[in-house]
Amino acid sequence: MKRLLSLGIFLLGAAFGLQAQEQSAAFTHYHISPILMNPAVAGFTGNHKLQMNVRSQWAGFPGAPRTYAVGYDGPLSQVLGIGLNVLSENIASTQRLRLQLNYAFRFETGPMKAGIGFSTEFHTIKLARSVMSGQFYQPNDFLVEEAVDGLRIFDAALGAYTLFNDQTYISLAFPNLIVAKISDIESGAPEGSFFRYFAVALGHRIMVDAYNFTIEPSIMMRKMRNVPFQVDFNVLGGFADDKLIAGLSYRSGVGGAVGLLLGTKISAMRLYYSYDVSFQRFQQYNNGSHEITVQFEFAPGKKRFDHSLGTN
Repeated sequence: MKRLLSLGIFLLGAAFGLQAQEQSAAFTHYHISPILMNPAVAGFTGNHKLQMNVRSQWAGFPGAPRTYAVGYDGPLSQVLGIGLNVLSENIASTQRLRLQLNYAFRFETGPMKAGIGFSTEFHTIKLARSVMSGQFYQPNDFLVEEAVDGLRIFDAALGAYTLFNDQTYISLAFPNLIVAKISDIESGAPEGSFFRYFAVALGHRIMVDAYNFTIEPSIMMRKMRNVPFQVDFNVLGGFADDKLIAGLSYRSGVGGAVGLLLGTKISAMRLYYSYDVSFQRFQQYNNGSHEITVQFEFAPGKKRFDHSLGTN
């Protein structure tokens, strides 16, 4: 059975390469690092942030996905923000490299702070050359040979982000704008749409000053390319000025999954770790998924937004 599943993982990796899957990174820490999902967050806090993410999905299973990312975002001025993200992903025999540039305009009016962002992305997807010597390879398979040489894709995304009273936020992002439109043209779809894929998030931060405690429930609904519709429910709590951070997540869709999060704040650094398991039968063949995020935040020495989301 495990050998059969290993074959399935190989075919899954090949499918990612051959179909040029362009969904956003599968990180679960988007509710503490919204820049992972929405380009409008670039520079939103007014601080400079450096972030590193590592995710090991289906740990202990051969060929399971591993994702690494490093990113920066910060202000260019009082109204302009910029971000840079580099992501590397390995799935069985498939390797994907993604470079993303985020540009955002932010403004403030009364109790509302808002940002509008745009991102451009360049992807390369490759199959390992060893695939061509495997028993499942058919000679002169054009699709496999093309994937071994590497597929190159350009894409873009739009986003909007709004914060009310430094507590309630609404996030809306539209990924895969170019890839989705090209798919419509190639398939002959008469009424294709740029905005068929989306990610919508809503959250509210409650401060209990008497106990030096905060709690932040949030929800995200997303329809990503080649991924079924999902709804995520999250609760994030901070204790003693975020010296201890704890969270619980539930993800519906594809059998569902639950995740636990722990974190801490040490001066300018934040460290997060999460572990999640799914409710599918495949869970018995792996040790769950692990994710680590390390975040550094530095004030530029000028007036800053005291926004807490993503940095708390």
